[in-house]
Amino acid sequence: MEDSTRLGYCIVAGSFVAFQFSFSALSPQLSLSLSPSYATLPSVKQNEWNSRCVSTLHAVIVGLFCLYILWFDDAVNANPIWGDPWLVKLNVAITCGYLVYDLLLLLRYWRTLGDSLFVCHHLAALYAYGYVLSRGVLPYFANFRLISELSTPFVNLRWFLDTAGWPRSSHLVLANGLAMTVVFFLPSCICRTLPPSSTIIPHITVFWKS
Repeated sequence: MEDSTRLGYCIVAGSFVAFQFSFSALSPQLSLSLSPSYATLPSVKQNEWNSRCVSTLHAVIVGLFCLYILWFDDAVNANPIWGDPWLVKLNVAITCGYLVYDLLLLLRYWRTLGDSLFVCHHLAALYAYGYVLSRGVLPYFANFRLISELSTPFVNLRWFLDTAGWPRSSHLVLANGLAMTVVFFLPSCICRTLPPSSTIIPHITVFWKS
């Protein structure tokens, strides 16, 4: 096993521990300090609140990494199949740690948070990202897939505002809805920056032949 692959798995483990700590300790303390509504929620809602806080944290970290890679990582953008995947592997490792944490969270609170579709999604994502971590292939496309996480903070904020009792006609709720819509369709706009098929197809052909 290559050193970079070992490092990637270590980051997965560290990411898992960090997100679990955020759910168990960091989010409850910050939520009690910043939102009076949190203390009045039943434990089921508090668990979902903490879960969404961690989800938002993950989305912000991964989303910012994605934008940096898309704009500044020339090696990956020049060669979507075999470009130097170091930064992408780092981002994917963080995501894998989050997926493992969230999968165990779903199993632990299955009666209230469990969803078989989410379990299938997490397992499929872990399987796919495992190829990026172990073989370093398709880094551009792995990064492009993760860009969709940018809309997650707005989705979660809508839930927070609704749970805290904000009226849906308030300016903050409406502004968040508009921002969520714009960011949700952002990957479709970014898709226009994809390399033309004439530059991608040769790389794919080499990949399959190897």
